[in-house]
Amino acid sequence: MALLMKTTKFVESQIDTFLDVVSDSGTLFLLGVEDYLQGRIDQFEERLEQIRENEKKADDLRVAVERYLYERTLIPENRGDVLAILENTDEVVDNIKDTLMQFSIEMPEIPAELNDLWVQTTRASTAAVEQLIFAVRSFFCDLSAVNNYIHKVYFFEREADQIGEKLRRQIFGLDIDLARKSHLRWFAIHIEQISDYAQAVCDRLAIYTIKRQL
Repeated sequence: MALLMKTTKFVESQIDTFLDVVSDSGTLFLLGVEDYLQGRIDQFEERLEQIRENEKKADDLRVAVERYLYERTLIPENRGDVLAILENTDEVVDNIKDTLMQFSIEMPEIPAELNDLWVQTTRASTAAVEQLIFAVRSFFCDLSAVNNYIHKVYFFEREADQIGEKLRRQIFGLDIDLARKSHLRWFAIHIEQISDYAQAVCDRLAIYTIKRQL
């Protein structure tokens, strides 16, 4: 990691592991939604528990890296950017966990005819998260590739919005009561927003990348 020349292999390893945890959480989120839609509730709950564990692991890794960077000699400007990237990326895991936890708490009844668009929206959102991880990795070791991955995050964020709109239109076209439509809309929006969180991190990452290129 060129940016962290004055740090140890330990810190590089911690950051890599942190990003692996975030990536795994996105995949678990997709699998969890698919399990829920197929009525595999026990397996869904296992996915949620894994994400809970990942959230704690990501927090611990982030704090360990932050403590090390404050104690060592990385120059303050770069240190602040690194810490912000880790904190912002950590929030993605938090939101993934919170969204899946609401499924577990509220148990929305999702009509089978919505399943295809529901999965498509979830795949687009989690694809944005995966491209975010590539972008963050590149920030540390291959700065020239960052913008390419950021572009892909923006692409999947738009894709999630477009498919999510179709999903919401289909929800409100169903012959069910308004309260249930509103309930389903809430969950559809929160799945879309996973990609929004990834985009928000990339908005900041783009600025940090420009700073490093000056």
